Amino acid sequence: MAVTKLSTSGLISFARYNSMLAGNAAFSTIGVGVAGYFAGGTTGSAVATVDKFAFPSDSRTTLGTGLSVARQNLAGMANGDVAGYIGGGSPSGTIVDKFAFPSDSRTTLGTGLSSDRWGLAAMANSGVAGYFGGGFNSVTTVEKFAFPADSRTVLAVGLSASKNWVAGMANSGTAGYIGGGNSSPTDQDVDKFAFPSDSRTTLGTGLSAGRGLMGGMANAQVAGYFGGGSGPVATVDKFTFPSDTRTTLGTGLSSARFSSPGMSNSTIAGYFGGGNTGSLVSTVDKFAFPSDSRTTLGTGLSSARNDGSAMQNQPL
Repeated sequence: MAVTKLSTSGLISFARYNSMLAGNAAFSTIGVGVAGYFAGGTTGSAVATVDKFAFPSDSRTTLGTGLSVARQNLAGMANGDVAGYIGGGSPSGTIVDKFAFPSDSRTTLGTGLSSDRWGLAAMANSGVAGYFGGGFNSVTTVEKFAFPADSRTVLAVGLSASKNWVAGMANSGTAGYIGGGNSSPTDQDVDKFAFPSDSRTTLGTGLSAGRGLMGGMANAQVAGYFGGGSGPVATVDKFTFPSDTRTTLGTGLSSARFSSPGMSNSTIAGYFGGGNTGSLVSTVDKFAFPSDSRTTLGTGLSSARNDGSAMQNQPL
């Protein structure tokens, strides 16, 4: 009989428990996701709205407490089923708001980003640290917030080039990825940060085409995805873990659009929400794992908007 240990997330094996404490990549299982969130953005002016989509029904509610300041061009990441973080943005680009799971109560970190910036990306190594990278004014900076203290350091090695309008995703426990951007000719690049060393390499195969203003999400231990982007385009590029080989999905987004952030319920589905097709949309596209078949939710965002952020509550 397997020996188990009680945690706040339920019963887990001692092997998995020990690997989580060590920040080990080799999680044997992925917990069932609780909810995904789309936060902030603009409807023509910046909003503080945070929409929550409960898994697996995808039913939407809007949090009574939104962001501490209405802002757009921000980024989101999460520490498993502990808390989610929304950082940067315009205006007030040093702010990092923290939403405790499962209550969704919000606090604002005493130490935010080291500089005021927007158009940045975020990724996380759940149980260990979260990262915010790039942004205006075209910087290489990558900042690391250690969990659970949320203490901030700045990585000695940042992005391979100064850029903004980047997107992020992560294979938690193994590596995080920041891709694209609007600083040509580097906007096809995907930088990979190995966990826990934070050493950076740049993938030999980048995006299928250079673009910024994408969304990013991942199916942990399986693949990461960058969707949509400047053009606008409907393209969704898939990077298979751990080889990082790239393919482009035969079925992309339901419409060509940019500024559509992504979040996921690993092993089940990934989502890209909102964006701009030339007009703002509230559309949320859902990609079922592992087939990557796409459907569009009957209930989208609470308002048509773009330039938002996303995160998810999912135990790892």
